[in-house]
Amino acid sequence: MKELKIKTPTAEYPIYITQGFDKLAESFKKAGFEGRKLCIITDSFVAPLYLETVKSLLSEWDVSHYVFKAGEENKNLDTISDFYRHFIDEKLDRKSVLVALGGGVTGDMTGFAAATYMRGIPFVQIPTTLLAQVDSSVGGKTGVDFMGNKNMVGAFYQPSFVYINSETLSTLPKEQVASGMAEAVKTAYISDKELLSYFNENAPAIKALEPEKIQHVIYSCCKAKAYVVNQDEKESGLREILNFGHTFGHAIEKMSGFKLLHGECVAIGMAAALHLSAAMEKTTQKDMEEAEKLLEFFDLPIRAENFGTDDIYKQMFYDKKTKNGKLNIVLLEDIGRAYTEKNAPEDKVKAAIEHIAGDKK
Repeated sequence: MKELKIKTPTAEYPIYITQGFDKLAESFKKAGFEGRKLCIITDSFVAPLYLETVKSLLSEWDVSHYVFKAGEENKNLDTISDFYRHFIDEKLDRKSVLVALGGGVTGDMTGFAAATYMRGIPFVQIPTTLLAQVDSSVGGKTGVDFMGNKNMVGAFYQPSFVYINSETLSTLPKEQVASGMAEAVKTAYISDKELLSYFNENAPAIKALEPEKIQHVIYSCCKAKAYVVNQDEKESGLREILNFGHTFGHAIEKMSGFKLLHGECVAIGMAAALHLSAAMEKTTQKDMEEAEKLLEFFDLPIRAENFGTDDIYKQMFYDKKTKNGKLNIVLLEDIGRAYTEKNAPEDKVKAAIEHIAGDKK
């Protein structure tokens, strides 16, 4: 079992990366959770796969569970209210521990519920999707969508630990694996040239989820994110680079009615951001083409067909990084180095959108 440490101004906690759930009970004991009530939160997709296994491994504890209907459309305050009702029914108190068993939606909502129930109770992340394992389970971002806007309501609230079992990836639909791969490729482009080389040298094995290869990718992504979060817990500066591709991507995700997966939208957004980086003479056309080729190898889209350029551009202003009516877009100043561009010319931004949009109007 590999272990990483996250250390921020508000918390310090481990990330465990392993195969299997056999070290799970030991991890709860290491966290000092013996004798506490646990509540597992999971969705209707993950519950049939892993809920009973995890409950049985935690049978020393008083464990309840709550299963919500899977899907981004249920990532809202109504579902959070249902969580609270269950917590009250189960008499959870400030010593109780919430356990997020599932993907990014489950982790984000469980974390938000933990941050707000009784003004804050502990929670644990057990991410079962690649996207959650390489990105969303690490770093303490929690929240829900509001009025169709992604993660508009939330809090920074760190878990007590993250337990990553790479074996869960074997039960993921192909498109969910691809979605997570987009965030992993993003990490390589913004901060880790060695990881990018590893992707290019081992792409078929990584795509096949060979244990050694995929665990190396997960570890590298968690290590890179740990470094960023340690420096900037609440996204006041450096942490913004983690949003490479997201300003374009979130706009497309919203316009699709969340029918496109988050990672798919991030992949399309990266294609646009790389186009803009080249237009700003930071990177090259060849860099963009190589990135698009890698994304396509992992079965990710790089174009947003049937979306209009002007519509995508307008939607981008709802991004949380927009300040004083100006777009702040994460771009590359070189492969492996990202920055936030605050003055990208409108014509270059629209040209980048035209590069990905099916409708050029």
